[in-house]
Amino acid sequence: MEISDLSRFKGLLDMTDPPQIPIRFTTQQAFASRLTIATLTGRPIRISQIRPSSSTNPGLAPHEVSLLRLLEAVTNGSTITISYTGTVLEYGPGLITGSASGSGAGGGIIRHEVAAGCARGISYFLIPLCMLAPFSKAPMNVIFTGPGVVTSATPAGDISADSVRTAILPLYAKFGISNNIELRILRRSNLGSRGRGGAGEVHLIFGHQVRLPKTLHLLNSGRVKRIRGVAYCTGVPASNNARMIEAARGILNPMTADTYVFSDVSSAPYLLGKDKAAPASKVKTGIGFGLSLVAESSTGCLYSADVVSPPTGGVPPEDLGQQCAYQLLDSIGQGGAVSFVAAPTVLTLMAMSSEDVGRLQLGKEVLSTEQIIGLGRDMKAFGLSGWGFREPSTQQANEIVVSVVGKGVGNVGRKIS
Repeated sequence: MEISDLSRFKGLLDMTDPPQIPIRFTTQQAFASRLTIATLTGRPIRISQIRPSSSTNPGLAPHEVSLLRLLEAVTNGSTITISYTGTVLEYGPGLITGSASGSGAGGGIIRHEVAAGCARGISYFLIPLCMLAPFSKAPMNVIFTGPGVVTSATPAGDISADSVRTAILPLYAKFGISNNIELRILRRSNLGSRGRGGAGEVHLIFGHQVRLPKTLHLLNSGRVKRIRGVAYCTGVPASNNARMIEAARGILNPMTADTYVFSDVSSAPYLLGKDKAAPASKVKTGIGFGLSLVAESSTGCLYSADVVSPPTGGVPPEDLGQQCAYQLLDSIGQGGAVSFVAAPTVLTLMAMSSEDVGRLQLGKEVLSTEQIIGLGRDMKAFGLSGWGFREPSTQQANEIVVSVVGKGVGNVGRKIS
């Protein structure tokens, strides 16, 4: 090889991008959020000290492993490295391909099975997946199945699949993402008797992919004009729904007369029993009842509340109905144009939008929560813009305006296709 060829070859090597240094985090806090932002920005991360002090279950939990499997299914080229003890994770994101053929999807549909050891609700998987879907190369078409699918709210803080459908997905329309989006609850389920499992089934279709989300300016929360909800029960008498609805309406009717709560009654799902003498025996699971309420304002702002019967039982439906109504009033009273459960989704999409300043009015109680503060710090660590704050022009004492400059990363898969 001549000297000129060597110099040309050396120049080509210098032009290649050096490998990115992983962003380092510790503990399992905001696990799903960090993986989602890493996938959206294409930055590798390293998470250490994941439950290192636990003597019985150190390292990654079953729901976290299941989320990693889901991310591997909807991306192409992702690398996942877990230490022997499970306390250290290295994640290198790939291209978001969705349900494209040959990327983990069969017939354009990804079937993701959640194991029985999962103690989190299905919204733990749905919310990150919905944030990735607009930036996918192909539509998202995922069916969640398995003995660990819980469609109701959970004591861990997960909202129900009904609240995702009625309080989270409609907010995507404010970013210009509204076509061919559907969430179907094919089989309802609650937490089992031991606080695990549910055997539900959920189908998510997210077929609206964009190059860049629109810049959001949401500064007027308006007045509440209607309240909608779903009362559901699985494997228990339908009278529980009527009692919850009556108790909730007794509190909400003086606020607005346009209150309608739908009642959904379904049979409990079955799981194969563990009796070796009768291997074909089946056991009921996912028995319980719950209530999901959503309030809509005159400007399209949404506030939600979720309650569910505990796995051990012992709480009458009237108490749950009143609790959910008061929880909804508390969410409205916190102020702002976005509730606490939807704020992480909206702020993340604002950071991924075009390179312009978006503004969002939030309640100070929402902004001061540990989850929102941690989200702002994580975005800064990923190289996204910091947030600006100012007092609102309406002189609302309990609200503040958050300004977010979009990064303009956009949909890389849509750009190259």
